[in-house]
Amino acid sequence: MQTRQAHDHADVRIRAAHDDDLQAITDIYNQAVIAGGSTADLVPRTLEQRRQWVDSHHPRDRYPVVVLEDAAGRVVAFGSLSKFHPREAYDGVVELSYYVDEHARHRGYGTAMVAWLLDAARSRGYRIATALIFASNTGSIALMNHFGFERYGFLPQACFDGTRYLDMSYWRLPLQDD
Repeated sequence: MQTRQAHDHADVRIRAAHDDDLQAITDIYNQAVIAGGSTADLVPRTLEQRRQWVDSHHPRDRYPVVVLEDAAGRVVAFGSLSKFHPREAYDGVVELSYYVDEHARHRGYGTAMVAWLLDAARSRGYRIATALIFASNTGSIALMNHFGFERYGFLPQACFDGTRYLDMSYWRLPLQDD
């Protein structure tokens, strides 16, 4: 698919996810579930549940699921473009999501992934990219600001993680010049 430079100048490769990547996708996602604060899932997902999530992205040429390999070829992040809403009138809007392995953070992989996803959204003709981010997730909020997203909504106490309520912030980025 494409090679990008992360901010530490290490070559990374972003490519379509394959069945062989499901374990890494599941492991990275479950790190986020266990840590809390970046997904509303409260219980780690099984390999089959993550397979169903990947398979729900169809057609894949419109809704890609991709992985990021570091210079050593290890999958250290994944991301996707997902349908924003099932009603056809929303087809110009896409939701992006990404997760980075907890041992590979702060190396520019999230930035590389979001850049790839935004390029992919533009090349597919989407008008708007959206992201839903917990308001306490300062890293992801900083990344949205870096790419020029604007917060367009805020839902206080949207999720209860078993010990506390978390606020949700909604972000958007126009992808086409009007």
